[in-house]
Amino acid sequence: MDIKNNILETIGNTPLIKLNKITKDLPCTVLAKVEYFNPGNSAKDRMALKMVEVAEQEGKLKPGGTIIEGTSGNTGMGLALVAIVKKYKCIFVSTDKQSKEKMDILKALGAEVIVCPTNVEPDDPRSYYSVAKRLAKEVPNSYHMNQYDNLANRLAHYETTGPELWRQTDGKITHLVVATGTGGTITGTGKFLKEKNPGMQVWAMDPYGSLLTKYFRTGEVDMNEVHPYVTEGIGEDFVPQNYEMEYIDAFEQVTDKDAAVMTRRLAKDEGIFCGYSAGTAIQGLTQMKHKLKQDDLVVVILHDHGSRYVAKIYNDQWMMERGYLDVKTFKDLVNARSTKQKLVTIAPKHTVAEAVELMKKYDIEHIPVVNGNGVIGSISENGLFQKVFSNPDIKNESVESVMEHSFPIVDFDTPVERLSTLINKENGAVLSKDEAGNFHIVTKYDVIQALGS
Repeated sequence: MDIKNNILETIGNTPLIKLNKITKDLPCTVLAKVEYFNPGNSAKDRMALKMVEVAEQEGKLKPGGTIIEGTSGNTGMGLALVAIVKKYKCIFVSTDKQSKEKMDILKALGAEVIVCPTNVEPDDPRSYYSVAKRLAKEVPNSYHMNQYDNLANRLAHYETTGPELWRQTDGKITHLVVATGTGGTITGTGKFLKEKNPGMQVWAMDPYGSLLTKYFRTGEVDMNEVHPYVTEGIGEDFVPQNYEMEYIDAFEQVTDKDAAVMTRRLAKDEGIFCGYSAGTAIQGLTQMKHKLKQDDLVVVILHDHGSRYVAKIYNDQWMMERGYLDVKTFKDLVNARSTKQKLVTIAPKHTVAEAVELMKKYDIEHIPVVNGNGVIGSISENGLFQKVFSNPDIKNESVESVMEHSFPIVDFDTPVERLSTLINKENGAVLSKDEAGNFHIVTKYDVIQALGS
């Protein structure tokens, strides 16, 4: 029987999956090493286990002790799983830019989570680096894992990720692409592969706002390069000791927007639901496609799962607020109209005949019914036709006696795709208020025209 003794035995041996649509403009074959198949849904499970094992061997982590770590979420997840099996406690320190989902997951696994401000220097007492170091001194029988300078980080990838890629590609891999942060994955994996094939190309992808790219190119730690960025889990404002730059051949920087858009494309085009750094890795590769040849076999490390970013890059509202998502909205449909006609409404006491006259006069099919309390119902050409057909005398009755349900009311920046799900056979229009508090209407014809343009 093939039975695992505990969850830690499922770490590693993640699949290598060929990318098809998203890399069709590249001249070579591109394979994704999908690390969310690890039990903690990220590549960090590998180094979390190795760091604990090494700390135990060196006597730095003792039975019943407390693991302390500064983490963007994924390393904490891996350490939490190890702690559960090995009976340790965990205190994790993170930043306020990390997704709420990550923090909730860590708490669900029994860890204590402390959130620190993002936009402070690494040596600031409030930074998550400083807080983690302080806690390691204050908490009895504790050990600070320090994934940035703990060389067991890169050793984990030298021992597992590198050999897996060499085996899975029959030694034919020519390029390794990694969106890099602590340096463990790219250095450990790159070192193993370059020992097998010195001609191997190892490319690091870095967000703007990180100083790693300039450091790689010049050897200078330039704090002027550092500024806030949205991408999570990669890039740094210092140089971790896990880096051995001689195993890296190139650095490429990617914008927050391009990374977010590419991450969503990866899910939509390939069915691979990954986290933010995956978009950075793929986008960076496309930016360097001029360096690729037909016979190249490229492997891109995709670090973690998209479930940790549902409220961020996979949320249309979040994307639009940052200008990352170029989608048409209710507001766009209203602003695109050649005539800025005020919304036509009717009072409930008016007659059906008056409603019909308004439809003829303004060439419209849908009219909201409004009283002093706001929108209370609706009148539609199709609905009236059905009623008039069964009762020709209905034209003298009041609108309120024949009105239908009110049209749905949505936010002014609701995407057109969302509007299309609200407009159907029973409901022919949607309402929204602009910034000045004025109502506007969008019908199925507006949506059809927008989606077709």
